[in-house]
Amino acid sequence: MDKELLEKLYKDHKQASRCPSPTIVIRFFDELTGFLFPEHTTRTYESFDGFTADFDRLKVDFKVILSKRKDRNPERDTQLMERFFSALPEIRNDLIDDVDAIYNGDPAAKSHTEVIRTYPGFYAIAAYRIAHHLNILGLSLISRMISSHAHNKTGIDIHPAARIGRHFCIDHGTAIVIGETTEIGDHVKIYQGVTLGALSVKKEDAAKKRHPVIEDYVVIYAGASILGGKTVVGHNSVIGGNVWLTESVPPHSKIYYNPTFQNQKVE
Repeated sequence: MDKELLEKLYKDHKQASRCPSPTIVIRFFDELTGFLFPEHTTRTYESFDGFTADFDRLKVDFKVILSKRKDRNPERDTQLMERFFSALPEIRNDLIDDVDAIYNGDPAAKSHTEVIRTYPGFYAIAAYRIAHHLNILGLSLISRMISSHAHNKTGIDIHPAARIGRHFCIDHGTAIVIGETTEIGDHVKIYQGVTLGALSVKKEDAAKKRHPVIEDYVVIYAGASILGGKTVVGHNSVIGGNVWLTESVPPHSKIYYNPTFQNQKVE
């Protein structure tokens, strides 16, 4: 390797050192999830003091992550840390509602503990809820690291800027894609292979509303694709498997894929 390339790589490393490492961000996310839900940790606590000490350590870890940013500012970082940790009760309450939705929505679920410990849908939603609050605080790169980690682990890709209501149920979940400007209401249930995507992938459309609106109490079955920023699925609707939808449908709609078959003469 020649000196010129080594010098370039060295410069890249020096610049990257001012960005949070995905390794420490993911470690923080997993430890935070374990703090909020004991089903996700191997830690045991002999006293309340030990428990609160762990909480304080999480705050320190978060400030270390913030300190790695190019636009770091100690005073502002303290404010961001306090705002994020003050949102944890809301995040946890939303996730408890999500666990309940998954448990009630899946006849195979034996307990809430099983959902928390083993369901990829819960893990992906937990990553989304935490990443979404980070995104609200303007920490978009950190939030994307968390959502990317959850995508790699579960096969479920939820952009942290999407807006998702309460009692959200993901059943199975593999290959779900929920785009950046998607809006999802309360009590929505989505099966595997669903895409809530954009009709256009042009870079100049990045600031536009590109993804659909899914209103309350909608069920979307496996393999359905709902596309476009002007597409609205009305409340209490059912979207069947493998449906390709690019137009709005009114509330209480039932949209199903209707295959057509052509007889071919066999010679």
